[in-house]
Amino acid sequence: MKKFNNGRLKIGIQKNGRLTEQTIDLLKRSGFEFDAYGRRLFSTCRNFPLEILFLRDDDIPEYVQDSVCDLGIVGENVVKEKMAKVEVVEKLGFGMCRICLAVPRNSGIEKIKELNGKRIATSYPNVLEQFLEKKRVISEIVEVSGAVEITPSLQVAEAICDVVSTGTTLRTNGLRVLDEVLESEALLIGNLKSMNKQQKILERFLMRLRGTLVARKNRYVMMNAPKSSLEKIRKILPGLSSPTVLPLAEQDMIAVHSVVPEQVFWEVMERLKEAGASGILVTPIEKMIL
Repeated sequence: MKKFNNGRLKIGIQKNGRLTEQTIDLLKRSGFEFDAYGRRLFSTCRNFPLEILFLRDDDIPEYVQDSVCDLGIVGENVVKEKMAKVEVVEKLGFGMCRICLAVPRNSGIEKIKELNGKRIATSYPNVLEQFLEKKRVISEIVEVSGAVEITPSLQVAEAICDVVSTGTTLRTNGLRVLDEVLESEALLIGNLKSMNKQQKILERFLMRLRGTLVARKNRYVMMNAPKSSLEKIRKILPGLSSPTVLPLAEQDMIAVHSVVPEQVFWEVMERLKEAGASGILVTPIEKMIL
């Protein structure tokens, strides 16, 4: 497919599916203004040299590989399945899911090795084949395009390999997880040649996107504390740099401001309280440029 070039960065995103809403939210939170309503297939950003193509997720890796798009946002599971020659630019931290092997609850199969000679239905034949090779298991892969979970009850296969988010669909169809094949999340992928040509615009795009992604993972924390507790508090805070320390009206008290990663937030809060911090105020961060 021929690439058209008008000096804008082009990104392919999922038109309709599991990642669509969060992808659009990420781009809009990063300051890109564009329309994404109805059955649009294409949208031009109003405040940045960016064009968004709304595509089937299965097509995104190939469009990026062939330079139709410079970038794409798609699940790692799709990238692995399509075996496209693309660069992983950024892991985006949403759209988490697993590709798992599953068997009927009443099946006697308990170990991967017991799938030798068995039929496995899947929409991910390449991912499954690579996994079975690593495990030295020889099974018949039955490729299906949808409703993978019903194939055991139809006696089409003894096991399935499919995307699992909450596990509800598996339980509804009387299946249980046998093993995890792949952990997946949304990725920003790119074509190296295209990215090199669009380097200046790409750097501006990534600064905005990463500023939003980093902000989501952190919280801004403000607290009051006795001056005598400052050294303890400094050691507890895992911020990106030294905390901001401000005097208060009470001579022996100070205000301390810092950034705390979300993943250790509650542990840090407990330790700050023990160190003498009070009046702790926590706010989300809209953007953070490192």
